[in-house]
Amino acid sequence: MLELTERAPEGAQANAILTLTFDQRQRSRLRAALDSGADAGVLLPRGSVLRDGDLLQGEGGVVVRIKAAAEVTSVVRTEDPLLFARACYHLGNRHVPLQIGEGELRYLHDHVLDDMLRGMGLAVVRESAPFEPEPGAYASGGATHHHGH
Repeated sequence: MLELTERAPEGAQANAILTLTFDQRQRSRLRAALDSGADAGVLLPRGSVLRDGDLLQGEGGVVVRIKAAAEVTSVVRTEDPLLFARACYHLGNRHVPLQIGEGELRYLHDHVLDDMLRGMGLAVVRESAPFEPEPGAYASGGATHHHGH
């Protein structure tokens, strides 16, 4: 089993891909299968959260690129900034991880939350997509969103 114990330096070339859900990317200890089917173990310091495109390094110089898996998400789109802010406030008040884009917010599908937002007058649709929520307010590097989608 390939053990991935540290982040690879920026610019390293990946030899393999490891596709993980958001829940899996939050774990510091994880056994998984690379996209090739080979076994891998992620052994990182506690509190590490992997993002799509992160690179991990294992023994023998193997570099693995993390890929955010497609997951069932609920998506709200609106051009009304007040309604958008209210939706973010109510979801944030419930500590729901949110992926926030321009006029769009996404969270892991939850029918109770969908109903709450519909009750506020928003349209909620279900989509399968990689989920990359905002990092916590105190995460190192601030609230950056380093990739386009």
